[in-house]
Amino acid sequence: MRSDDDSWDISESVGATAVGVAALRAAESRRPDALFHDPYAALLVDAVGPGWSRLLRDGEPIDPELDRKYGPMAAFVTARTVYFDDYFAAAVAAGIRQIVILASGLDARAYRLEWAAGTVIFELDQPKVLQFKAKALAGERPGAQLREVAVDLRQDWPKILRDSGFDPAAPTAWLAEGLLRYLPAEAQDRLFDNIAALSAPGSRIALNTGRGARPLTADGDAQEPVSAIPDQVERLWYSMEDRSDPRDWFAEHGWTVSDRPAADVLAGRGREVHDTALPELDRHILMTAIRPRGDDTQ
Repeated sequence: MRSDDDSWDISESVGATAVGVAALRAAESRRPDALFHDPYAALLVDAVGPGWSRLLRDGEPIDPELDRKYGPMAAFVTARTVYFDDYFAAAVAAGIRQIVILASGLDARAYRLEWAAGTVIFELDQPKVLQFKAKALAGERPGAQLREVAVDLRQDWPKILRDSGFDPAAPTAWLAEGLLRYLPAEAQDRLFDNIAALSAPGSRIALNTGRGARPLTADGDAQEPVSAIPDQVERLWYSMEDRSDPRDWFAEHGWTVSDRPAADVLAGRGREVHDTALPELDRHILMTAIRPRGDDTQ
């Protein structure tokens, strides 16, 4: 169970969910029709230990039960990875050279994406998580200047980020991938406040979050949507109650907001979306918000 002052390394609690996501990225990367290639994902999962690396063994048949249970989640992880990769490509094309990845976990974009000269990437996460990733990737070279910022996002991370060389006067591309449900509702809005305060005109943010609305039964009662998320992961999440919809929050603060259904991301890349995956894909929002240039108001 979560507490407001808990911490973790890569093998437990919230940290372990990053390993699961890396395993799914490694699996997608091995497909002949892979929509992205993350050669570091398997390396990172292997570094956690044999209990995890056994998930990556090649040449073994897929357990039908596991495929039924986790296939929809794998589809969503693929969709959001593609969406956020495209987001960073657009940010680079727009001239942004300052990147902040919040709760970076085992994200390897600093290593695997193309970055323009002069790009600085700040990765924020728990100290033990960053230490693990630095050790696992010690022989690899990032494609941009990488600065690791060890901090808990429930604390005063803006000061530590600025102390690490972050320039609030420069446009920034922020990423909050798979983060918001691991924060209490109040901490989520405080995170948005801090991002807005640190964002120069032209800055942007991309994120994913769950839908708050629940489908109704025939009797008109709200019910939980069918989920492919393991119970042990959902127990790490905070409630959706009293939580702002990020699209509304950023729109109300003057940012230009767009979103895209995860299923459309996959279909746009020619990936067939099975009916069994649609309920899971529909549970999530993929969103980008851009602060207009020349607007200093929040």
